[in-house]
Amino acid sequence: MIMNKAIVTGATSGIGLEITKGLLERGWFVYGIGRDFKNAPENDNFCRVPLDLTDREALTGKITEIRKGVTLLINNAGVGYFGLHEELSPRKIHEITAVNLEAPMIITGLMLRELKKTGGRIINISSHAAKHSSPHGAAYAAAKAGLTHFSESIFDEARKYGVYVSAIHPDITATAFYDSASFTYEEGEDFSLSPKEAAEAVFTILSADYPIKDITLTPKKHRIRYKNKVN
Repeated sequence: MIMNKAIVTGATSGIGLEITKGLLERGWFVYGIGRDFKNAPENDNFCRVPLDLTDREALTGKITEIRKGVTLLINNAGVGYFGLHEELSPRKIHEITAVNLEAPMIITGLMLRELKKTGGRIINISSHAAKHSSPHGAAYAAAKAGLTHFSESIFDEARKYGVYVSAIHPDITATAFYDSASFTYEEGEDFSLSPKEAAEAVFTILSADYPIKDITLTPKKHRIRYKNKVN
């Protein structure tokens, strides 16, 4: 029996971890790319891939090494720094663009020929922030908007070859992503998505035999909580 193979970036926490668990439960073999594997699944079908996505040379080498037979690419890894844009250092701006936009573009470029052979899918985890103005998160929102536009363009480029490309836009989700931000989700399940709810969108896409270009997810109610007053 041939096992379906997936590559998931940011596979060891938050939405990526829930995606990984869901794939393993459904019998997939998962190459999980991450930095910290303390919460990684203990499963024979999970292959740990320690990787810094800002290291282009290492990223290119590793994807080239593992891409054979892969039928699903999930670009999930993300990083965000928030505050007035003038306060963001060049290092943080570089990391935001490298992880959220450049790495998915590089990985997709390396994977497309293989996915055309396997009739595979690409799912990009963008953000609700990509779709509207984001004061105090301009660089993050711009990178995610770039990912969304890239996803739409590759959808049109690759669909005729049998490769379906989807973008998922989760709004605020109850993960550690906001630990260092000046704001977070309000307490109570109605004010944020759970990582599992966000991950379920992936399986909605995989269960369809037709292309789903875009899914946007929002909590039932909208309210964020500022940790400190923002001017």
